[in-house]
Amino acid sequence: MLLGKLKLLFKDTLIYGTSTILARSLNYLLVPLYANQLSTFDNGIQTLVYANIAIANVIFSYGLETSYLKTASDAIRLQKDERPLFSTAFISLFTTATLFTAILFLLAPSVSSMIGLSPAEQPFIRYAAVILWIDTLLVIPFAELRLKRQAVRFAVARIAGVVAVVISAFILLGPLQAGLGGAFLSNILGSLLTLILLFPVLRRLRAAFSFADLRDMLRIGLPYVPTGIAGLLIHLIDRNILIRMSSGDIERIYGKGLEASDVVGIYGRVVAFGVVLQLLIQVFRFAWQPFFLQHSNDPDAKRLFRHVLSISTMLTMFMALAATFFVPDLVRYHYGGALYLLPPGYWIGLSVLPWIFLSYVFDMVSTNLSAGILITGTTRYLPVVTFAGASVTGLFCWWLIPLSGMEGAAYAIVAGTVVMCMMMAYYSLRAYPVQHDWGKLSLLLVGGIGAGWAGVSASALLPDGSWVGPGFKGALLGFYLLFSVLMFRPESGLLFAKLRSRTRRRS
Repeated sequence: MLLGKLKLLFKDTLIYGTSTILARSLNYLLVPLYANQLSTFDNGIQTLVYANIAIANVIFSYGLETSYLKTASDAIRLQKDERPLFSTAFISLFTTATLFTAILFLLAPSVSSMIGLSPAEQPFIRYAAVILWIDTLLVIPFAELRLKRQAVRFAVARIAGVVAVVISAFILLGPLQAGLGGAFLSNILGSLLTLILLFPVLRRLRAAFSFADLRDMLRIGLPYVPTGIAGLLIHLIDRNILIRMSSGDIERIYGKGLEASDVVGIYGRVVAFGVVLQLLIQVFRFAWQPFFLQHSNDPDAKRLFRHVLSISTMLTMFMALAATFFVPDLVRYHYGGALYLLPPGYWIGLSVLPWIFLSYVFDMVSTNLSAGILITGTTRYLPVVTFAGASVTGLFCWWLIPLSGMEGAAYAIVAGTVVMCMMMAYYSLRAYPVQHDWGKLSLLLVGGIGAGWAGVSASALLPDGSWVGPGFKGALLGFYLLFSVLMFRPESGLLFAKLRSRTRRRS
């Protein structure tokens, strides 16, 4: 029974994962494109605007995605018609998104100055407003596909939109030489195609709007607004503080020739390689929320959730260690003697990567633990958790960025995610107690950090191009995997049982 439920979670995770990984992999082609076609200054503008788009997305959707999943799941379980909930949620988001977009258009010069850009960059604020409007209209249709476990349709819509972004970006920035504006236009075109593909889902719309249903959804969803903003600030406030670095601090740390926007551009393109871990967490979250909501009342739910936390943390830590060892080598490799993933001017930021990868390990643990708060409906604790993490990140950024620049920002992110993880554990386990293997998980973390330090230090002592470094790091990675499997034998047994059953079916 337990294995069957884990198989269901793994199946959904695989489908969502394949689509998300494919979509992000295609989107990832844009990182070297932007790095090679745009200046570090223009990359800084785009990095800053997109960081604030992510924050604004939370305001535009004000928690209705999660609250719709919760209320619609309850309606289906009680054999009620959930279509009025779909209509209410979509109409509400359409109305408010249109209003917010109009405000951004009118106040674009002020918003540009507010986030650290000059009024001359206001056209990019208007591009951002259009992107936000379209993306908000996609929220409820995508949630509906997740609710009905229509993962294939979900995947097709996401991948097609990203393909459109990538193709149009290569055309606009390549032959047409549209510059930074072309990067924003390509995103708009991709979002429009995704919306068109989701039109069949919008057939569920009815000429019905219930203020009572909206009130119920807002009661669940609104706590996610400050929570979501604070959660994003943990990974995005660094850009908004880096853009305010003084010229004196920049010259002291990096030498002459760079402005604050250049530093943001370098940092933004380097930390984009955190997508390796971000993908895993996003994929897991897509499958995890509907899964724990559906199985929270099962007799073996707590044991199931304990195994899920152990497995997901083990995999995330392994991937973080592998990325720490090999991503910098991939970035510095000269492909065909003609292309770098990031040109040498960006390499001064590569030292932040191990810290960025580590922060995502704590994000994965927090994602797991959030189940207890949503299951029990104690979402009032979420703002406390995330604001604690965001406050620590912000304070450390203000303190460390003037001292050590990009590395200071990375240290601050780790500090914030650690605090958020600890707070999430306290409130979630108090509301929904689960006996997790904290001793083993702590040993897993310490072992991973030690292995990472050993691998990076050894590589730094070897000459460039030496085969010893990759070989040593590969051996460390193998030993760490063996160490993890031995520590979590029951969970590893469940994974291997799943692989064996799949092999039998194929044969």
